[in-house]
Amino acid sequence: MASLGARTNGTSSPNHVEIPIHANANNVVEPKPIQGVEESNIDYSQRAQWLRAAVLGANDGLISVASLMMGVGAVKEDITTMLIAGFAGLFAGACSMAIGEFVSVYTQYDIEMAKIKRERKSNNNNNINELNEEAEREKLPNPFQAALASALAFSVGALVPLLAALFIRNHKIRLAIVAVAVSLALLAFGIVGAVLGNTPIRRSCLRVVIGGWMAMAITFGLTKLIGTAGI
Repeated sequence: MASLGARTNGTSSPNHVEIPIHANANNVVEPKPIQGVEESNIDYSQRAQWLRAAVLGANDGLISVASLMMGVGAVKEDITTMLIAGFAGLFAGACSMAIGEFVSVYTQYDIEMAKIKRERKSNNNNNINELNEEAEREKLPNPFQAALASALAFSVGALVPLLAALFIRNHKIRLAIVAVAVSLALLAFGIVGAVLGNTPIRRSCLRVVIGGWMAMAITFGLTKLIGTAGI
């Protein structure tokens, strides 16, 4: 407590004013937190979870169908055979991705709901627990939405090599066009994933592009070997 006012011979004047001054033990004034700082921080972990079904699904569709078409193109020059194989890969891959994503997310949903119910039973305040359970349930991912997003993303990626090969009749030119189109799409997916996920762009692009090249080259080479062997 500090006193402000006139003092005469150790006695304070009748009009003195006392102003309280609060300080911590180290006499340091603590700064107030800046509002909005937490709101400006982006939760990249949550964003990555939602991007997983989209970006990875598109990459899977692109690489899987492109590799399948390159493998068929290694032994068959007919464009119809190549396109039929590509569309079959699109349909099979989209269904596989949707089912896999649905099962995975639904399993996670069941685990989280069981955890919430156990916490509700351990607490006596049922009203508060019901509100918390409803709030937590709304935060959980929807298995149907995740499955649909995964299937659509796979289909979008798979359409790239199909559209690239659709109007190219020359066999060698068709294979080259598919490889170039897939490489550009892989580069674009790598950039998008790096920007939205807040990861290094160059490293992400190199990882995605090199992985796609390896998948296409291995599929082309092994299929060519089997076709040459006459199996």
